[in-house]
Amino acid sequence: MDTRVNLLEGNILKSLVSVSLPIMATSLLQMAYNMTDMIWIGRIGSDSVAAVGAAGMFVQLTTGLCSFSRVGGQVKVAQSFGAKKYSLAAEYAKNTVQIGIIISIIYGLFLSLFYKGCIEFFKFTNPFVIKEAEIYLRVMGAFIIFNFLNPIFTAIITATGNSKTPFKISTVGLICNIVLDPLFIFGFGIIPRLNVLGAAIATVIAQAIVCILYIIYLSKDKDVFSKIRIFKKINTKLSKDIIKIGLPASVQGIMFTGISMTLGRIIAVWGETAIAVQKVGVQVESISYMAADGFASATNSFIAQNYGAGNLNRAKKGFSTALKVMIYWGIATTAILVILPAPIFKIFIPDETIIPLGVDYLRILGYSQLFMCIEILTAGAFSAYGNTLPPSLVSIIFTGLRIPASILMGKTVLGLNGVWWSISMSSVFKGIILLILFILFMNKFNKNFGFNKN
Repeated sequence: MDTRVNLLEGNILKSLVSVSLPIMATSLLQMAYNMTDMIWIGRIGSDSVAAVGAAGMFVQLTTGLCSFSRVGGQVKVAQSFGAKKYSLAAEYAKNTVQIGIIISIIYGLFLSLFYKGCIEFFKFTNPFVIKEAEIYLRVMGAFIIFNFLNPIFTAIITATGNSKTPFKISTVGLICNIVLDPLFIFGFGIIPRLNVLGAAIATVIAQAIVCILYIIYLSKDKDVFSKIRIFKKINTKLSKDIIKIGLPASVQGIMFTGISMTLGRIIAVWGETAIAVQKVGVQVESISYMAADGFASATNSFIAQNYGAGNLNRAKKGFSTALKVMIYWGIATTAILVILPAPIFKIFIPDETIIPLGVDYLRILGYSQLFMCIEILTAGAFSAYGNTLPPSLVSIIFTGLRIPASILMGKTVLGLNGVWWSISMSSVFKGIILLILFILFMNKFNKNFGFNKN
């Protein structure tokens, strides 16, 4: 199809850029999607931001749970597609979606039944924040399946070298969210003012529209995805292949979110305002995170397809090219967050009493952006070779160290800034160590397969 980029031939940088630009744009659209919510909710007040921020952590947990099938599915679909085994690619895609549906149903039931206990975890003292957080989590939990299916659809489509379709569909989702957010949050005409509930409803409707558009595309794709028979019995062998690759990444994602929740509880000691600052800061920081993740996804598809096709040397060169791009991007985002923290934070919460806290967060986290970009890219490269254990272990260990480091540094004269520094420094260590491990992995890989190092 003309929407797909041939990753097996031609100029490497051109191929990577052709695939990565729509993915990065899609990631930035997702960032804008989340930022739209924060901008409008921020107009309600910092308490509402804190409520959505706390409940949103349980929604973010879907990233880790979704990785259980998404990561392995993308790799196996890409490898099969690169080897021109299109029927096998369709089978892997089918099993990936089926696993995602099963997990989403289980998690959705959990959130629907235990939403109160989830919010109690943060030990909020403000009744308004507790009530709003529970409302947001109940709605999102009831329709959590979209948080699973949409990333899975994006991954398996991107695996075939088509990143334009996810971009177009995500654009529609963003437009819907931009239009619906103010309507449901503040009310208009017959639509009453719903505040945080309105933000949840707008998000669910936009995600549902995105999901429907993905299904329409998959049903019309003649090369691979039209062969998917979603109600056909799960293939145990293929599912094991998917889970074997996706399990470490899933555990990593779940642990990351769990650690973030624990940090949220630690940060809550400084009040709901500190939680609001972190929530907004994370959204701003996603400028580099989501772009890096998008480029890593393109690199993953590039390496996996060439690995499946036996183009081992081309796969290696693909990573080298991608690394150079990410270094430039990391330096640029660091400069933006360090130099312009105040005007950026004001976009979300214009309260002059809170802005200094937001400036500290953005500036401190800004110093780690280059290393975070390297970490994300290297993890994607590891995954393309079917080896997700090293990046998962590094992430779990050093992200886990944020908890004791935050407690200790938070008790120093740095106070809340000590927590921000513990997060920033862990990203620095993860980026450096993971790159070293990948270089060692590739040296061993070169010796085992004996391909040209030029």
